[in-house]
Amino acid sequence: MNAAQSFAAPAMIANYVASTPRKVPGYADLHRMAMLLLAERAPAQADMLVVGAGGGLELKAFAEAQAGWRFVGVDPSAGMIELARRVLGPLGARVDLRQGLVDSAPPGPFDGATCLLTLHFLRREERLHTLRETHRRLKPGAPLVVAHHSIPDGGEASAWLARSAAFAGEPGTGFERAWISAAMREEHLPLLSGEEEAAIQREAGFSDVALFYAGFSFRGWVSRA
Repeated sequence: MNAAQSFAAPAMIANYVASTPRKVPGYADLHRMAMLLLAERAPAQADMLVVGAGGGLELKAFAEAQAGWRFVGVDPSAGMIELARRVLGPLGARVDLRQGLVDSAPPGPFDGATCLLTLHFLRREERLHTLRETHRRLKPGAPLVVAHHSIPDGGEASAWLARSAAFAGEPGTGFERAWISAAMREEHLPLLSGEEEAAIQREAGFSDVALFYAGFSFRGWVSRA
């Protein structure tokens, strides 16, 4: 099952809100850090672009923290977009949700953008296209915050993925099962090293690329358009 099929599966959608926070180390803190990195450069009344917005969890965190921000959220999964509407509730009045890729977003310009837990599904050319199209929609100097699976420079992908799988498992889950999960993930995810992550962001037009978050195989960067 590829990423598009996975995020269209009813069972995955039904479990997303409960399961995702326990899979990502410091999930709520990641959202808060992303919000603060955006807020450093954004005005009080800001327009933000959220790429891979399905589920709505980061949109909810951002909207609760910043009453003056408005959002455009794009996601290719109709089911995940509908889930985001339910998660947002009344906060959805400040969010324009659109089914599709980043190309579906209006031209902006936006005061900042995020792409969380999404880019690791995309092969290099798709990833570069997504980053370029995001850059094209941002004001000069506006921040971009991304976070997803990546491998430390010189690290072994399977070992770090197994640690993440063990973290996401139920109490008592053994490493044997975690290694099996890691092998499947390594086979299907086009992971980049930290150096490659920074390089592709610069190739897309971003500057001042800096690591701000690391939790086992998950890593996050902030940069400027």
